[in-house]
Amino acid sequence: MTKYAALICYDGTNYGGWQKQPNTKTVQELLENTLSTICRTPIFITGSGRTDAGVHAAGQVAHFSCMPIASLSQLRYRCNSILPSDIRIIEILPVSDNFHARYSAKKKIYRYHLHTDPVMLPFHRLYTWHVPHAIHLEQLRDLSSLFIGTKDFSAFSNEGHQKPTHHSNIRTIYRIDIVEEPGGIRLEFEGNGFLYKMVRNITGTLMDLLTKKIRKEDMPEIFSSKDRRRAGKTAPPHGLFLMQVIYPEDGPIWESTSIKLL
Repeated sequence: MTKYAALICYDGTNYGGWQKQPNTKTVQELLENTLSTICRTPIFITGSGRTDAGVHAAGQVAHFSCMPIASLSQLRYRCNSILPSDIRIIEILPVSDNFHARYSAKKKIYRYHLHTDPVMLPFHRLYTWHVPHAIHLEQLRDLSSLFIGTKDFSAFSNEGHQKPTHHSNIRTIYRIDIVEEPGGIRLEFEGNGFLYKMVRNITGTLMDLLTKKIRKEDMPEIFSSKDRRRAGKTAPPHGLFLMQVIYPEDGPIWESTSIKLL
C-alpha cells in the first residue's frame, strides 16, 4: 500500500461540510465514493480538518492509502471527470507512511471576506458576509490584535463544553491581516490550529466590538471565562475559506501553493 496526499478545492455552498455524516451530502463522502469507484476498492480519506456546512476551501489537504498508482495525473483527471464541478482535486502526491493530513500540519491559513458596500452584487452573496456599514481599518486592526498570541480560545469554540477534560483549547494565532479588496475587506488568519467555528466566532466578535455591542475592556474577562456565551455572534459560514495547510519540509510540496479567489 502507498500513501498519497491530495490538494482539494471546493465551493461548500451545496454541502453539509467536509466530514462524512448521515442525511446530508458532504465533500469527504463524494471524494471517497469517486476514489473507490476508480480504484475498484474501498478508499477512506482523512482531511486536515473539517469545514462546516457552507464553508469553502482553496487548500484542503487529505490523505489516503491504496495500491501504487501508475499515473497520478490520470487519477486526478478521472476523479475530476466524475466529481461535481464545485469540487476539484488540484494535485495528488505520494507521501511518507508517517504523514497525516491533520496531525502533521504545522499551520493553517483561513480567509474571511466581508462586503461593506451598501449594496452587494448578487454574484458575491455566496462568498462574502454583507456588513453594510463603513469599517475603520485601523480600528479593526487594533481590535484584531486582541486575538494574536497563544491563548485559551474556549470562549470562541462552539463545542468547548463538550470536550473531554484532557482536551486543550489553547491555540496560537500568529497574525490577523486586514486587507482591502473590491467592495470590502478580508481578514486573513494564520495559526497553528483552529477550534470548531473559532474563525467565525472571532470574526463575529470583532464586528460586535466595532459596533460597541461588546466593550474592548471586557475582552480579558471574556477570554478568562472560557464561556462561548460571553463572546460575540458567529459570522455566517459562506464568507470563510480554508486557504492553505502548511506542513514541515518533509511534507507534501505543491507545485501550485496558492489559488487566487474572487
